[in-house]
Amino acid sequence: MSSGKILVAQGGGPTAVINQSLAGVVLEARRHHGIQRVYGARHGVRGIVNEDFVDLTQETSHNIELVAGTPAAALGSTRDKPDLAYCREMFKVLRAHQIEHFFNIGGNDSSDTVRIVAEEARAAGYPLRCIHIPKTIDNDLVLNDHTPGFPSAARFVAQAFAGANLDNAALPGVYVGVVMGRHAGFLTAASALGKKFPDDGPHLIYLPERVFDIDRFLLDVKATMELHGRCVVAVSEGIHDASGTPMLVNLAKDLERDAHGNVQLSGTGALADLLCEEIKAKLKIKRVRGDTFGYLQRSFVGCVSDVDQREAREVGEKAVQFAMWGDRDGSVAIKRTGFYSADYELLPLEAVAGKTRTMEDEFISASGTDVTDAFRLYLRPLLGSGMPDAFRLRPNAVPKVLNR
Repeated sequence: MSSGKILVAQGGGPTAVINQSLAGVVLEARRHHGIQRVYGARHGVRGIVNEDFVDLTQETSHNIELVAGTPAAALGSTRDKPDLAYCREMFKVLRAHQIEHFFNIGGNDSSDTVRIVAEEARAAGYPLRCIHIPKTIDNDLVLNDHTPGFPSAARFVAQAFAGANLDNAALPGVYVGVVMGRHAGFLTAASALGKKFPDDGPHLIYLPERVFDIDRFLLDVKATMELHGRCVVAVSEGIHDASGTPMLVNLAKDLERDAHGNVQLSGTGALADLLCEEIKAKLKIKRVRGDTFGYLQRSFVGCVSDVDQREAREVGEKAVQFAMWGDRDGSVAIKRTGFYSADYELLPLEAVAGKTRTMEDEFISASGTDVTDAFRLYLRPLLGSGMPDAFRLRPNAVPKVLNR
């Protein structure tokens, strides 16, 4: 006899629209008579192992809608990366609570977790439907046109660089902004959408899809200063040398590492500071400033793409529909149709799990320091409506009298 219970969890870095996906699951589940209870796991997969659940069936639709429009992860998240033993403990809990449908909202690691749990359920002969719901600001899930969370973060990055460019034009010098992206440069590349005039910044964009050479970087900055009298630079936190070693490792003396032994690239201003120091020391430029966008770009209130909100809701809804009407596990993917509209497909978990997408070559300029028009056309519809604009005074110069 069916228990009618489903469980939803959120994992990885929070985003501006991840709660739209949560709302999509909860509200769509209420339309299906076979679903009696909707549980939420607090702090992702760790909440499953700890049996730390909340009953979302008791939430009002009105409050679910209010939470949907609120950034970050309402259920709480985790950076746990489950291995086989961890997933087996998760499955024990799911089975004990008679969970029949498991929805995990997250990125690469979350999709791999869903895959392992689904395999454990099949091996045990337990009827558990497992669906991965996409989410990541890095936009690095394979076989997806784009991923919920990325468009809103990209909107923030584009607007932030538009503002930094105006500031830099008023008080010329070198500005370096470091953006999230360990392996994929999509978010850093979004900085280009803040440009309006040909001499606007960012003048230089450095992505992890291309080898970073510090000497070439300094020559690029010098040439840009000579051309424009100023230079705005967008840099991905994941830039690396020809051996694949992150530039932060090459430039820094003391390194912070996360719980998995990875060099801590996010949440530190080290890379921006080190690049600025190189510019000051080698190019003798006095006015050099650096920023690290850090966590600001993930869940910034008031800078959310309406397109992103809608699609994040729909991937949650489609996940429930695929689970109830389909007969297989999978990962929901966004597919682009027409000039711009979105359709949804359920991909095999093994096609997505644990894989990383990087920017396609067609999106990166031949110089490696800019994006192409193909990327601009790809990203612009995702940023949503109401993007702010910037204007300039016209250069109607008054003739000099003293000729000095």
